[in-house]
Amino acid sequence: MESQQYTRVLIVANRTAATHRLLEAVRRRANDGPCAFALLIPDVTDRKAADWTLESALPLLERSARGTVEGLLGGRDPLESVQDAVRQGNFDEIIISTLPRRTSKWLRRDLIRRIEGLGLPVTAIVPGGAKLSREDQLEIGTGAGLGLGG
Repeated sequence: MESQQYTRVLIVANRTAATHRLLEAVRRRANDGPCAFALLIPDVTDRKAADWTLESALPLLERSARGTVEGLLGGRDPLESVQDAVRQGNFDEIIISTLPRRTSKWLRRDLIRRIEGLGLPVTAIVPGGAKLSREDQLEIGTGAGLGLGG
């Protein structure tokens, strides 16, 4: 019996892990075809806060993904955490969700473009970002945000 082919998707988020925009992006990606999702909180400086984020976000993400979402905790450096997760998890694509430009440390550090350098398709969700389709984003190769939902 042949096993069903699925795509491994790494979700990179912290304080936005349970936002409507990210949940909608996960729902849309799950609707595109069979996926296995993992949520990485990449810049863990406070273990209690990270555990709370996983506890509150995973059930919501699982509902959107219509399946189990693995929870992963990274280290202090967000890029190294993503690199390690990609190396160890055999992921096929990445969804990254950030805070708005005015408050996002990740955007100030150019994290989205640096993650794109890993060579996987990246969907970026940045509140207030340009309303680009996933295909437009991949075509122009930018980390500009998707204007998904509320």
